[in-house]
Amino acid sequence: MEKDKKPKKSNLRENIEAIIVAIVLALFIRTFIVQAFKIPSGSMKETLQIGDHILVNKFIYGIRVPFTNKTIVSIKDPEREDIIVFKFPEDPDKDFIKRVVGLPGDVIEIRNKQLYINKKPFNGDYAVYKDSHVIPPGMQPRDNLEPKTVPPNSLFVMGDNRDQSYDSRFWGFVGLEAVRGKAFMIYWSWNKENSDSPLNYVRWGRLGQFLK
Repeated sequence: MEKDKKPKKSNLRENIEAIIVAIVLALFIRTFIVQAFKIPSGSMKETLQIGDHILVNKFIYGIRVPFTNKTIVSIKDPEREDIIVFKFPEDPDKDFIKRVVGLPGDVIEIRNKQLYINKKPFNGDYAVYKDSHVIPPGMQPRDNLEPKTVPPNSLFVMGDNRDQSYDSRFWGFVGLEAVRGKAFMIYWSWNKENSDSPLNYVRWGRLGQFLK
């Protein structure tokens, strides 16, 4: 007597199952591991250009419950000079990207554009100043900022394009719970302002560049 044979899956069913698995896997990767972002402004020049498309490591700072800020597995906290993507404190629906300057307990001060951390001058090769004009103290905090201590579980962040960045100098600190991940690579770069050959719309030399 012949054994009962299992009916073969139809090609349509197999394709649907493959698509579902691919979608679930993509959502898992996007939620917990890596997500792509596009740079819309020049606040991080020259490190990041308008039109750069970057990958952000969402796993490095811990695993969170989807659609919440609750961390279920803590791995490490952001470090000074990390480039991070975070929920903008003034509008959590928007993502911002800046560089970590101050860690919890640090005292941050700016005098005539010079950044001080814990009373010591701090400079990085990435910081750019394009406006020679110094805004006096009391007018706005871009070039002169009174000493501020970074609270626990918070960060002080700044754009590399120091004269054209809306950052912690203006709106305060970033809570660790708002950090979405660390930017680590440029995978695509599109220069829409290019006026030369169509081939130059792509910044070929930036593709695959790791961020520092």
